[in-house]
Amino acid sequence: MIKYLAQTDYIAKCQLSDRKPGPTRRSLIASLCALAALKTLPAIASENGARVTLSLGAAASKAIPLNYVGLSYETSQLADPDFFAADNPELISLFRALNPSGVLRIGGNSSEFCWWKAKPSDRPPEMPASAHSDDNWMPQSITAVEPVAINRLAGFLDATEWQVIYGLNLGTGTPARDAEEASYVAKTLGSRLLFFQIGNEPEYYRDPNNRLRGPDWDFDKYFAEWIALAQAVIERVPDARLGGPDVGSNADWVVRFAEEAPKHFPGRIVACTGHYYAEGPPDSPQTTVARLLGPDPKLDENLARSTQAAAHANLQYRMTEGNSCYRGGMPGMSNAFCAALWAAEFMLKLASYGAAGVNLHGGGTKQIRLSLGGHLPGEGLTPEGKAAAAQGSFYTPIAGSRESGFIARPVFYGMKVAGLLAGGRMRSISFDPPLMQSTAWAAEMTDGSTRVIVLNKDPQQRMNLEIRSTRAARLWRLQAPDLTATSGVSLAGATIEVGHEWKPKEEEHLPSRVGKVQAILPHASAAVLFFDHGLDEVG
Repeated sequence: MIKYLAQTDYIAKCQLSDRKPGPTRRSLIASLCALAALKTLPAIASENGARVTLSLGAAASKAIPLNYVGLSYETSQLADPDFFAADNPELISLFRALNPSGVLRIGGNSSEFCWWKAKPSDRPPEMPASAHSDDNWMPQSITAVEPVAINRLAGFLDATEWQVIYGLNLGTGTPARDAEEASYVAKTLGSRLLFFQIGNEPEYYRDPNNRLRGPDWDFDKYFAEWIALAQAVIERVPDARLGGPDVGSNADWVVRFAEEAPKHFPGRIVACTGHYYAEGPPDSPQTTVARLLGPDPKLDENLARSTQAAAHANLQYRMTEGNSCYRGGMPGMSNAFCAALWAAEFMLKLASYGAAGVNLHGGGTKQIRLSLGGHLPGEGLTPEGKAAAAQGSFYTPIAGSRESGFIARPVFYGMKVAGLLAGGRMRSISFDPPLMQSTAWAAEMTDGSTRVIVLNKDPQQRMNLEIRSTRAARLWRLQAPDLTATSGVSLAGATIEVGHEWKPKEEEHLPSRVGKVQAILPHASAAVLFFDHGLDEVG
């Protein structure tokens, strides 16, 4: 679980070199004041906030898929068949509140250390000797996945009306065992199975904190093993659909996979996949809220290469795993409101590149700690961190358990906001003047209406927004007490609660005056504007 942006690239990302440790509000404000001193924010700033005009252009030809918003969980979660089950109503209600037709991805580090136990007499494979080391961040034990877990997963998917991307074991698996597992999964899940993946972040197998392969491991060796496993799967499941390479960060591997995999299995390869973590590790003094909400040029570079390679091969590109901070997330950041603003922006950025979907990673503390070799570095950073870890990993969109109940974390709200553009065709959009701490996204929906999402990430300054339109608008606000708030989040004045259908409570009506719709966005907030009768193109 690694991000595209290397630690050495952080200076280019944020243009600051004097950061203080920890994601405190004081350090965040100091960092943003330093940014202002660099005069990189050309907006009209005053005690009344920044004034900006937003204009929209033409719509893209391709719509954002309805199943764009999804979640990712560790394969080891299947060791508890009662989790993804039709009789887990709280979890089902939150999945449906996030997206009535989403995609669940099963994979992660633990997928390389899970084995298919088809019958009680089956014996587990041997654990690789290289895994037993304090500096190894991969699982330290083997976890069995049994048919009952897949049976119950089928019921869960039917109840949520979601599909699944199912990860198979390349790291410690065998063609025979993977094929047997794939056969049962395909037969049981049927049309709920979107596609299989084989392997998780395979470019890191040779790294000292992984060690699943030797130091000479490269794409060619990976692809030879991948072909053997894929061939075994297809022999047992002739209509199997496959995606890959599910890399942690290496866009070169995505490009090569797009070029070579379809040649070996024509018609069977449907997707290129990769991961992205914006920050990390959580115990680094350079992991801060300011960095999280700042730009990442490396992300844009890799997205452009990956999506273009996939499109050239007539494949979709999906970000199957990612979140705000790798290695389980950071307390006070990953479980705070800033993560909601980050998630909305991240997911909408990927949609603008033509990505087919995003799955943010999460799950219980036990499963994430297991996937990281027994480590969870964020847990000891703050007293609040220990309490948050009792509910789940810091970055998980859904925290809790069947015993304690489930809740939607702040990042869940950002994902839900991004999903409001699903089904629409993204429209080009511009700020005048541009704002460093704000972004906006828009889409033309199937009924001809337009939706606009505006994010004001500035922790101090409000935005005075003008949108060129002769049409009136409705407005929903995404807000919280501040960027580091871990509670008090609302969308359109309503919270997301288990067992209750989410509905907006506070909707503002904005008239058009002199060809403009005006709105004020407080600092550290977002807004969704609905133009029910469309919005004319400007420029």
